Amino acid sequence: MTDKELVSEALEARKMAYAPYSHHAVGAALLTKDGKVYRGCNIENAAYTPTNCAERTALFKAVSEGDREFSAIAIVGGPDNAEHLGICAPCGVCRQALNEFVDAKTFKVILGTDDPENMKVFVLSELLPLGFGPHDMAFLEDYKA
Repeated sequence: MTDKELVSEALEARKMAYAPYSHHAVGAALLTKDGKVYRGCNIENAAYTPTNCAERTALFKAVSEGDREFSAIAIVGGPDNAEHLGICAPCGVCRQALNEFVDAKTFKVILGTDDPENMKVFVLSELLPLGFGPHDMAFLEDYKA
């Protein structure tokens, strides 16, 4: 799947966003290593803390279905009444959640817009330098009985 196709999937996911408070609709499309796409949208809550971002919605859907190997995610977002969408980067919590399941040095994060020619592509380690992940938990092996 091309980056443009994955951004198109994220744009479709954005249509399902539930953002009555911020009016900032976000869509994400997570690509598995075997080519499956999981869509996610942001889902707000009046209590704010239970709000879930589009990236984590897609990730949690994939993991709950048994997928654990991912190659890329496309993200699009902005005001729900915007004439054109600018670049929308994932929040720190989403970066950390993704870091749990991917190789941060190779996992692509595609920040798209409504213009298929306007996108920025990073690897996760660029957006989460010195990220904390499963490899940092190796010290626990010393404490196993």
